Amino acid sequence: MKTQLFFTLALAAVASFSIQAQINTPSPSPSATVSQGVGLAKVSIEYSRPSLRGRKMFGTPLAAYGSVWRTGANKIPNLTFSQEVMIEGKKIAAGTYGLFTIPAEGEWTIILSKNPNQWGAYDYKEADDALRVKVKAEKLAKSEEHFTMEFTDFTPTSAKITIRWENAQAKFTVSHDPDAQIMAEIKEKTTAATVSADTYSAAANYYYDTNRDLQQAYEWASKVVEKDQKYWTYFLRGKIAAKIGKCDVAIGDAEKGLKLAKEANDGAYIVNHTKVLKDCGK
Repeated sequence: MKTQLFFTLALAAVASFSIQAQINTPSPSPSATVSQGVGLAKVSIEYSRPSLRGRKMFGTPLAAYGSVWRTGANKIPNLTFSQEVMIEGKKIAAGTYGLFTIPAEGEWTIILSKNPNQWGAYDYKEADDALRVKVKAEKLAKSEEHFTMEFTDFTPTSAKITIRWENAQAKFTVSHDPDAQIMAEIKEKTTAATVSADTYSAAANYYYDTNRDLQQAYEWASKVVEKDQKYWTYFLRGKIAAKIGKCDVAIGDAEKGLKLAKEANDGAYIVNHTKVLKDCGK
């Protein structure tokens, strides 16, 4: 009994010492999170940022060419997609994935794994791959000290995830085409019993931006102007009218809108209305 009690007390003492001995210090590979809207999807990256600290990286055992690499340090990067997106033209379902890469001179393989909870590539299994694509790798003119993942090359429906470290850079495209989703919402909301000016405005703008059924866009914009005569509503209808050749309406809206924009000292809309007038030859 005394022996058991002594053993229990000894374990408690060791545990207490272990807890007290832990000291919080900054990580040499601090964590980072970056997010980006792509179409109507949200894309987030959680990763660690190691530094070179005088080391050679690519083509060495730390990041060997032709071998699966953890892509950074500590836990592998996690990519989260709020909706189904396309990676280099291939569909990937909404969810969180782990990122592995296979570096090589001139080309990298991008791997999204269904198992995001991995530290290093020690337990990597090809059977867990959700997606594999090959992308071009570029040589950097200047060495990058800190491992970096960021969003670049934006469009309204796409962005590139850029991986950059030491003398190498690789990019892959994430895209989300929300057109079908937006069109379904427009149909639902513009045929409701009550439709707000904001709904008509958004629908008209989308039709204008995507160059579809501009007569319908004009009719919606006219409903907006009927409800609210502001310099931005005049511009909405005016730009659509100009595009479909209704310059009498476009000029009238632009002149009214320009007067109101000048009174509000809104430089952007002064330019907008002036352009509509110019487009219609005034």
